[in-house]
Amino acid sequence: MKVKVYGAGSIGNHLTQASRRLGWDVSVVDKDTEALRRMKEEIYPMRYGAWDFEIKQYTPENEPKGGFDVIFLGVPPHVRIALAKEVLAENPKVLQLEKPICGPNFEGVEEFLEELKKHPDVKVVNGYEYVLSKFVNGAEEILKSGFLGNHQSMDVEIRERWDGIFGAHPWLSGPQDTYLGFWKKGGGASGEHSHGMNLFQHLACLLNLGKVTEVCANLKYIKDDKVDYDESCFINLTTEKGYIGRVVQDVITFPVKMNARIQGDGGYLECIKGYSKDGDLIKYQKNDEEEKEYFFSKNRPDDFYAEILHINDILEGKVDIKDSPISLERGLETMLIIAAAHKSAQEKRTVKIDYSKGFNLEALS
Repeated sequence: MKVKVYGAGSIGNHLTQASRRLGWDVSVVDKDTEALRRMKEEIYPMRYGAWDFEIKQYTPENEPKGGFDVIFLGVPPHVRIALAKEVLAENPKVLQLEKPICGPNFEGVEEFLEELKKHPDVKVVNGYEYVLSKFVNGAEEILKSGFLGNHQSMDVEIRERWDGIFGAHPWLSGPQDTYLGFWKKGGGASGEHSHGMNLFQHLACLLNLGKVTEVCANLKYIKDDKVDYDESCFINLTTEKGYIGRVVQDVITFPVKMNARIQGDGGYLECIKGYSKDGDLIKYQKNDEEEKEYFFSKNRPDDFYAEILHINDILEGKVDIKDSPISLERGLETMLIIAAAHKSAQEKRTVKIDYSKGFNLEALS
């Protein structure tokens, strides 16, 4: 497969290395020549042991156009949709939009979706790779037994002080230097850690609980002359079938806490991402029985490799894009929850989501 990755930052490096693990031909494009140098001489060799000289690097002035099976957009969310609309002209088989897909104002989304109609063969996916992880797949298999019984509650937490993010981006002095420091650009806890909302949606779908239709949120904003972002995000969610759950996301918690716990009248299941530096853990227990644990060995690059394997299955026809947990539609549904959370927090009320009105702010009331 021949692929092109836009963005030589942290995500771009992960996507490039994961693609190379599968033997794909990779071209990386970035307008910043310093970012390309940093990728080649610092980030990639430090993370993965050595630079891979099969990787090609370009600036927009000399990048190749057309003939790519997959195009990855590892650029900031507030500029991603505009670039996505532009690269549709290259007709890749799969177009990947990193997460969050866009800013919470949905600027340019409707125009992109209209343009996408002209390219029916292009399959679009999002970058919420957690739902493809081994421990989530393991949880799916366990849940199929139905041991939970009647579902009572679900809590998802993605709580991580963003020191790790800036450690992976040492050229940034803080959130003010990037979209991360601005919630309107897709940053803050609501955007950067929106894996939490996306995982809640995914598990609700697996359990046949329906889509999220009501959002009641409380966000703590940090705003001064340099930044404007949400530091912590507490969200109560209600699905169309009346199921109630909670998602918490923040950029202040240390040590990191990333988990999802589902409680039923027949027992519970808990997924713990980053249980140790060597992998993730699932714990579950049927009522009155001994608790069981399953450990899934992995490292951070493995998360992106799982995404590449899934995209490969789409390319080979093994997965229908309509059934993919990282479909464009799933990612945009997550964006509606993000937008609803901000609206709820700022207006101090419950916000309803009407999916029939499309992916725009008019869907929120």
